[in-house]
Amino acid sequence: MRRGEIWWADLPKPSGRRPVVLLSRNEAYAIRELITIAPLTTRIRNVPAEVQLGKTEGLPRVCVANLDLITTIPKKCLTDRVSLLSELKIAEMNRAIRFALGL
Repeated sequence: MRRGEIWWADLPKPSGRRPVVLLSRNEAYAIRELITIAPLTTRIRNVPAEVQLGKTEGLPRVCVANLDLITTIPKKCLTDRVSLLSELKIAEMNRAIRFALGL
């Protein structure tokens, strides 16, 4: 596991099974049971806190990583790795995080 990977996760209701992008620092995955993620959604608002993703990233359709909804989940919720974001998408994600958190 590493920052910028997309995984399928089994999350509590009402979210259920959905793709997420990993946000925790790489060193955390070996020692932490809880990790920080952003959910992916097909509800696109076209705001700076979103990063558009799609087939290029191994996903079945166009969606966004919603950095307004950063959350922490148990690592055991992750089920299947999908892909790793490109450096360009990780840079977009970093900008969206800064916007979402007002940094």
